[in-house]
Amino acid sequence: MSITPGPVKPSQETLDPQSFGITVPETRPARQPGRVLVTGASTGIGWETVKQLCACGWEVLATARRAERLAALAYETGCAAFAADLTIPEHVQALFEWATAEGQVVDAVVNNAGGARGTDTVMEAKLERWKTMYSINVLSSLQVTQAFLPQMLAHGGGDLVFVTSTAGHETYPGGAGYTAAKHAEAMLPETLRLELVGQPIRIIEIMPGLVQTPEFSLSRLEDKAAAEGVYAGVDYPLVGADIAQAIVWTLNLPAHVNIDQLKIKPVEQATSTIKVRLDNSAR
Repeated sequence: MSITPGPVKPSQETLDPQSFGITVPETRPARQPGRVLVTGASTGIGWETVKQLCACGWEVLATARRAERLAALAYETGCAAFAADLTIPEHVQALFEWATAEGQVVDAVVNNAGGARGTDTVMEAKLERWKTMYSINVLSSLQVTQAFLPQMLAHGGGDLVFVTSTAGHETYPGGAGYTAAKHAEAMLPETLRLELVGQPIRIIEIMPGLVQTPEFSLSRLEDKAAAEGVYAGVDYPLVGADIAQAIVWTLNLPAHVNIDQLKIKPVEQATSTIKVRLDNSAR
């Protein structure tokens, strides 16, 4: 075929994919909002996710350990809230019974609860910190998934979202405890995709990079100045609302569209240890 380079003018001729002689499926509509559970909802990414899901029509169930913060979130957004420690099996069972009372169904779960503790080197690692990180990142997500997945399968499908981290796919000095926990958590969606192939369950992993939230670094470092130093030199780190927007997008896509993995970093971050990628003069 000979092509002459140059501008192309509009034409009234109608062309569509069928003109190639290949039948393609019709475009499917966006997923209709249903009932969604958001864990770790008392601050940061979880808090913002609840707000955005409520705003676009989802019936949101929010859970976290701190009842007073959940009460404020429920007042602000209209979500339903349940206080629980998701590392305790009895609390997870109580959450499930509350969420599914009177035959109600949970259509989606956002496993967002987690966190980091300390920056110990491997040689100086404090086992209690490592155990805590494994428990709050991995076991909480596992137990919530175990509780709600059977009901999803029994009612025709659903969505499981895992908010892991770029730390679940790399490492850095002083980060072995947290990255080990996040690597382990990332294996939950990886494995579920294999175990549930052919089932109408979307398995979604959201991998945030440098996100400045009110508490993450403060809980990790236990010092306000040190926590603020994590973001030093980065003019525009991500914020919780950025990640929440991505979560909402993945859930609202047509039911046949599965965003397997979504890595999100600020422009100024290349890796966990290289946080400034652009000179100020280049912005």
